[in-house]
Amino acid sequence: MSLVSQARGRAVDRFTHEAAFYDGAEGLVTSVLPFVREGVERGEPVLVAMRPERLRVLERALGEDATRVDFVDMRELGANPACIIPEWRRFLHDTGAEGPVRGVGEPVWAGRRPVELAEASLHEALLNVAFDEGPPWHLLCPYDISTLPVEVLEEAHRNHPGAHLAGVHDRYGGHDRARTLFEEPLPPPPPNAYEFTFDGFDLAGLRGILRRLAEEAGIGPARADDLVLASHELAANSIVHGGGRGILHAWTDRDAFVVDVCDAGVIEDTLVGRDLIDGLSEDGRGVWMANQLCDLVQVRSRPSGTDVRLYAWC
Repeated sequence: MSLVSQARGRAVDRFTHEAAFYDGAEGLVTSVLPFVREGVERGEPVLVAMRPERLRVLERALGEDATRVDFVDMRELGANPACIIPEWRRFLHDTGAEGPVRGVGEPVWAGRRPVELAEASLHEALLNVAFDEGPPWHLLCPYDISTLPVEVLEEAHRNHPGAHLAGVHDRYGGHDRARTLFEEPLPPPPPNAYEFTFDGFDLAGLRGILRRLAEEAGIGPARADDLVLASHELAANSIVHGGGRGILHAWTDRDAFVVDVCDAGVIEDTLVGRDLIDGLSEDGRGVWMANQLCDLVQVRSRPSGTDVRLYAWC
C-alpha cells in the first residue's frame, strides 16, 4: 500500500510534505524508490534519512545511482526529533535552494519509546510551520504499516497535507495541529520527584543538587555534566524570561533520568530551538543547547506558562 503523489512527475513550486505508507522492505522499494530515482534522474539534490537497514534496501535497489544520493542514519540524526528540522535547514542551505530539492525522512518506527513517538509527531507537524513559507522542495515521510500501531498512522494523517490510505479520509490539521501539540500539557512529575524552587540566587545550588541526583541515577559523569549545563541554561532563561523564578523537578524513570523546568513565561514560537545556530533568537539558545546535550527534549508552552523536560537515557 503506497501513497500516489499528486506532485510526482511535475515540478514542485512550494514545500510539499507527504506521507508514504509501505508494508515492509518490499513495500518500501515500491513506495519510496520511484520518488528517489525521479529526483536523481532530474539532477536534484536528494537526501534520505532512515534507519540503516532501510538505507541498505534503498541503496541496493538504486544500484549505481546510490552514489548520487546522500544517506543519513535517522537513528542518530533523529534520536532527538527536535534535531531533524535544523538538518533539513542545513541541507537546503548547502544546496543553495536554487532549484528543486527533495528528501526522505522517517522519524517514526516501531520500538521507539512512547515519549519519542510523541516528539516525532510534534516534529512532523512542525515541518509544515518551518517550511510552508520558504523555498519549494519536496519531503516524503515513510511509515511502515506492518509494524506501526493504528494510532501512529492516524497521527501521520493529521501531520501531512498529502497522506492518503485507501478508504481513510484525509484529516490534515494544518498549522493549528502543531500549535495544539505544542500547547498540550506534559504528564505531571511523579509524586516522588525531587522539587526545587529557584531564583537568580539559587543557580549554583541547583547545579550541585542536579549533579548529585544525575550521578546517583547512573548516567555517568560526562552525561551528568551535559544535563546539568542544559538545566542551568533553562533555569537562567526562566529567571530572565519567565518571571524571575521557576520550579525544577527531577526523577528517575524506568530507563531515564528526567529533569523538568517550568516557569510562568510563555513561548510563542513553536519552532523554538529548531533553527540553525546563527539564526536563533537570544531566548531560543537555551532550548537549542538542551537539544544538543540531551537524549530527548520536550517543550510545551501555553498562556499559563512553559514546561521544558530533559531526558538522559540510563
